[in-house]
Amino acid sequence: MVASEATPFIKTGGLADVVGALPAALKARGEDVAVVLPLYRDARVDGARRVAEKLDVWLGLAHYSVNVQMAVERDVPYFFVECPSLYDRKGVYVDAAGDFPDNHIRFAVLAKAALASARHVFRPQILHCHDWQAALAPVYLRTALAGDPTFLGVKTLLTIHNLGYQGIFAPSALPEIGLDPALLTIDRLEFLGDLSVLKGGIVYSDAISTVSKGYAREIQTPEYGFRMDGLLRARSSVLTGILNGVDYSAWNPETDVHLAAHYSLDDLRGKKACKLDLLRQFGLPDEAAGRPLIGIVSRFARQKGFDLIEQAASGLLDEDASLVALGTGEPRYEEMFRNLAAAYPGKVAVRIAYDNPLAHKIEAGADIFVMPSRYEPCGLNQIYSLRYGTVPVVRATGGLDDTIDEDTGFKFSEYSSQALLASLRDALAAWRDRRRWETLMRNGMRKNFSWNASAAEYSALYRRLLA
Repeated sequence: MVASEATPFIKTGGLADVVGALPAALKARGEDVAVVLPLYRDARVDGARRVAEKLDVWLGLAHYSVNVQMAVERDVPYFFVECPSLYDRKGVYVDAAGDFPDNHIRFAVLAKAALASARHVFRPQILHCHDWQAALAPVYLRTALAGDPTFLGVKTLLTIHNLGYQGIFAPSALPEIGLDPALLTIDRLEFLGDLSVLKGGIVYSDAISTVSKGYAREIQTPEYGFRMDGLLRARSSVLTGILNGVDYSAWNPETDVHLAAHYSLDDLRGKKACKLDLLRQFGLPDEAAGRPLIGIVSRFARQKGFDLIEQAASGLLDEDASLVALGTGEPRYEEMFRNLAAAYPGKVAVRIAYDNPLAHKIEAGADIFVMPSRYEPCGLNQIYSLRYGTVPVVRATGGLDDTIDEDTGFKFSEYSSQALLASLRDALAAWRDRRRWETLMRNGMRKNFSWNASAAEYSALYRRLLA
């Protein structure tokens, strides 16, 4: 596998959770799997050893000498591409000024270094690439390296975790990443006059997958296709949706080290202690334990439906409910939550941060978890919520629609604040019926979205590719 992030080494989003868990699940099924990542300054890599030195990476006339370090996590070797001029900086993709202007070069070197590692360190049958940051690997493999006997028979799979991020660069970037300008055509890498790295991966990969069956359907439509829906329809015969799994060794209320008390399907009593602990973590009054508590853990972005939260907030908070939110993101939504906390003291609290222990406390202590996403390729928090007996309220899109039904939560289809508010009010009414609510909680806690099932689907896809 080739990717730009993976837990526990470096994480900015859900991609890291997948690349940190899927390889181990595949390994448990008997697959021989390794992962290639950049060695960022902030990557937490302990006990790594150098396995390759001074590998030559050429991008046209530009030369990069890279080393490769290896660390083993859950029996899986992770290879880290060491290139200080590209990765030894603060931030993964962006800094305070925005996207790094040399991101096309940074991830071109990752792709080339992954191919060099495949030549010298780990010989794969399949190159499984994740998102645009790894999408140049199949492009190089099928163009510049098309006649290289090292890679004869090697198949490529591109997993799209979020089509909204496409690796768009000016046409002048093409020679800077060592590709022939002749590739800048509508049937190859050209996209609306620019270069799209993700499009290159879609065109040149042997197979494509997304992180839920619903999202695989949605990205073939104009509404969700980000103007690539035609290309994806043309490649629909090799497009598969495989739902992400979750790591229940980390997300389990029976064993979670971050919780004030443990609880289970058979004994829910500890959830009350978790709720009280969560209220105190956010500085909300203990008496709020007697009313429904709504939780949010998210990147604060328009994609996640925070414009609907903004429009519905006054109507929601006029109800007898409390709200806690954790996340970072677009300044307007960070400010929105701060303003809500100031306007509704004792009912609303926000933490502008990335805080994994607190995220676990929200999953356990909240009664309701809300995800009103404009689109959601898979989503993990709604699956965590099910296991923690925290009833999800979600918009019926992508993986949210695939994982939540009327027996486990509440869904709305129309992207509007009115639809969100109506669904939340249905949930609040259900919360007051304790027998019905406990049935919803237990139904969700019985669901199993472990990585075992997802890994089995990937194994089957790999074998179809090799056949």
